[in-house]
Amino acid sequence: MRDVAKLAGVSHQTVSRVLNNHPNVRHETRERVLDAMRSLNYRRNLAARTLVTRQSDTLGIIGFETTLFGPASMLYGIESAARAAGYMVSIASVRDLDRRQVLEAVDRLTQHSVDGVIAIAPKQSVNQALAQAPPSLQCVAVGGAGESDAAPTVSIDNAAGARLATQHLLDLGHATVHHAAGPADWPESVERIEGWRRTLYAAGAVVPAVEHGWWDAESGYAQGRAMAQDPAVTAIFCANDRIALGVLRALHEAGRRVPEDVSVVGFDDMPDSGFFVPPLTTVHQDFAELGRRSLSLLLEHMATAPEVPPPDRILVAPQLVVRTSSGPRRAP
Repeated sequence: MRDVAKLAGVSHQTVSRVLNNHPNVRHETRERVLDAMRSLNYRRNLAARTLVTRQSDTLGIIGFETTLFGPASMLYGIESAARAAGYMVSIASVRDLDRRQVLEAVDRLTQHSVDGVIAIAPKQSVNQALAQAPPSLQCVAVGGAGESDAAPTVSIDNAAGARLATQHLLDLGHATVHHAAGPADWPESVERIEGWRRTLYAAGAVVPAVEHGWWDAESGYAQGRAMAQDPAVTAIFCANDRIALGVLRALHEAGRRVPEDVSVVGFDDMPDSGFFVPPLTTVHQDFAELGRRSLSLLLEHMATAPEVPPPDRILVAPQLVVRTSSGPRRAP
């Protein structure tokens, strides 16, 4: 740093202010310091800085090995928000979402001196593991559902999204709405079922039975084949867009036209959903906002004494995107 100061003709303190993006540095001086740094190929020693400040400006993200659109988009949204805020990111992936593996991931990140951790938490086991993290390490869970004694949580309002989808189909004149569900042990799936069910109850509509599946098109195809055989099925709300893709295939093979015979609505608003046949009406999740809110919550807790703030749960509102896979119910 002294070499940079000498070459730029400034003080050691000025170089330090430039490195820390301090506003009280003239533009010409800042450029001269940056030119000197490039000329000398200067890189500050982050390890030494961490020892002095006890801050690494690095956040840990716990993800899991999956190709599912929702969790992968959450990871990207969190990473983008962290980078925009000036933080580096260290990612620890787990193979299974069990408590032991999540705690091992927390331990790995702690060894890298991260300032805080954001974990993608589609199951309660992740939240429960975060509650057992070292008290000095602030953690936030993204996705899933919060618990009163677990980590602060940021998630999409899944129940509200399900209400939007279900009410949209009821408003189109459908007597009831069937549901192609996700797995029974994922809180996101359970919350979407709850929102769908409560909307039907409020409308005085029949609540059909639910068969749980997985988050993929194969599961949607299996559920869609069963529904396609029932002429009373005129509207289907799917737990995600990949399930909806399988349902559309099953309805097509059964000769049930969409939306003339059956309306279909998904959840996620995958980039490809507007190119389904027909383009899919779906519930949009704002993953960028999810990342910003989770980072903001983590930084808020990092700046507060650990014993002061209670765990929070922040819900990000979804939006309904209407395309041509949903339409008015045809007269019998």
